[in-house]
Amino acid sequence: NSIAFTKGTTESINLVAQKFLKKKLDQGDNVVVSAMEHHANLIPWQQVCAESQATLKIIPIDEQGDIIMDEFVHLLDRHTRMVAITHISNAIGTVNPVEEIIATAHKKNIPVLVDGAQSVGHCPVDVSKWDADFLVFSAHKMFGPFGTGVLYCNEEFAQQIDPLNYGGGGIKNVEYSGTEFSEYPHKLEAGTANVAGVIGLGSAIDFIEQLDLNETKNYTKNLVLFFKEKLSQLEYVKLIGQPSHFGGIVSFVVENIHPHDVASFLANKNIAVRAGHHCAQPLLESMGIPATVRASFSIYNTRDEVDCTFEALVELKKFWS
Repeated sequence: NSIAFTKGTTESINLVAQKFLKKKLDQGDNVVVSAMEHHANLIPWQQVCAESQATLKIIPIDEQGDIIMDEFVHLLDRHTRMVAITHISNAIGTVNPVEEIIATAHKKNIPVLVDGAQSVGHCPVDVSKWDADFLVFSAHKMFGPFGTGVLYCNEEFAQQIDPLNYGGGGIKNVEYSGTEFSEYPHKLEAGTANVAGVIGLGSAIDFIEQLDLNETKNYTKNLVLFFKEKLSQLEYVKLIGQPSHFGGIVSFVVENIHPHDVASFLANKNIAVRAGHHCAQPLLESMGIPATVRASFSIYNTRDEVDCTFEALVELKKFWS
C-alpha cells in the first residue's frame, strides 16, 4: 500500500476523481456519495460526473443525521463506479459505519474512498481492517500544518492514478517525444515539495502515536455529551443533528440570533467556535437552515471550558433581549 503527499483533502480526492475514475466513467454510470459530505468530497465527484455524463447519487440521511443504510444499498447497481463517504461529518458530527459501507460496496466490486479528515488522529482508523481502497486526510486536522494532505491508495489501484499536476519531479525520463513518469506515489508529487509541511505532519504523527486513540475518542465523546446536556437546559438553543454515533463536533443554532453573531459574541469571550455552512451547504439547506454554530472538541478541551461556553450563551441571550 502506498501514500502520496498532496496539498490537502481536496487535491487528494481530485486525484482519484479526475485521474482514476474519469477514465472509467461513461454515460449511464454513477458515483455514490452521502448527503453530509464536505464540499471537498462532493464537488470533485460532481464535476467528473458532469464531464462524463454520469450520475451523482446521494445517500439520504434521517432526521437524526444518520445514513439510511437501506437506501444506500438500493443506490448501488452494476453501473456504480465509486462510493465516496466521510468517516465523520464535519458539520453535524455523525460517525458513519464505514466498515459496513465498504463491505456492502465490495460485494458488488465497487471501490470505496473514505474522507478521514475529521477522524485521523482523533480516533482509531484502520484501513486494513476496513479494507478501504482510498483514504484521504489533511494534516491541519490532526495537529499538523496547513497545506499538506495524504492520499492512501490500495496497491490494486495505485498504478491507475495519473498525476494531477505536471512539472519537475515525479519524472523517470523526459524526451521531446514524450515523458515517462515515476512509479506511484512519486509521480503524483510534481514541483517543489512542501518539505516543511511534511516534516510538520511527521511531527504531528509522532505526537499522535503517543496517544491512546480509544481514550482520546472517549474523552472527546464525554465532553460532547456534557456540552449537549448543558445546551439542553437552554430552551432557545437547538442542536442540529443527533446521530446515534458521533465524534467531537456539536452544531447548534440560537433562536433569533444569526450564527455569525453568536460566534462573534463568543469570540469576545475568548471562546473559539465556527459559524457558517461549514463547506456542507447542501446538507444545511436540506435541513432548512443557512448556517450553524459549530463547537469542535479535542484532547486539549476541558469541562471548565464547556461551563464557560454555557455561561456565555446565557449572557448572550440577556444581551440580545
